[in-house]
Amino acid sequence: MTEIIYKKESYEITRSIYDVYNTLGNGFLESVYHEALEYELSKRGIPFVSKPEIKIHYHDIVLQHTFIPDIVCYDKIILELKSVSQLMDAHIAQVMNYLKACKMKLGMLVNFGETNGVVIKRIVL
Repeated sequence: MTEIIYKKESYEITRSIYDVYNTLGNGFLESVYHEALEYELSKRGIPFVSKPEIKIHYHDIVLQHTFIPDIVCYDKIILELKSVSQLMDAHIAQVMNYLKACKMKLGMLVNFGETNGVVIKRIVL
């Protein structure tokens, strides 16, 4: 049986995500969910950084292009927020690239835009 990576931390983040969705529902812009989630994370004492700039290393240089994930929690979990009708493969690829660039193991792709409820995809590298 495979152990769930960062189980406790993921659970606390997921609780925050569901609180945001249960309060706001769907239909808002991503920026609204982002701000509300920052509030919930702060309220729970979950350490996070919003929109950190991630440098990309290539061999022995640092590239000028950077990545900016929505939120990084606990210095090890990337949260990428969306408010779209349906997640696409490109959204998953985006999180995978962030994980590679950051050398992190877990990303959570969160979509507040689907009519059937919030969708949370755990992406493990």
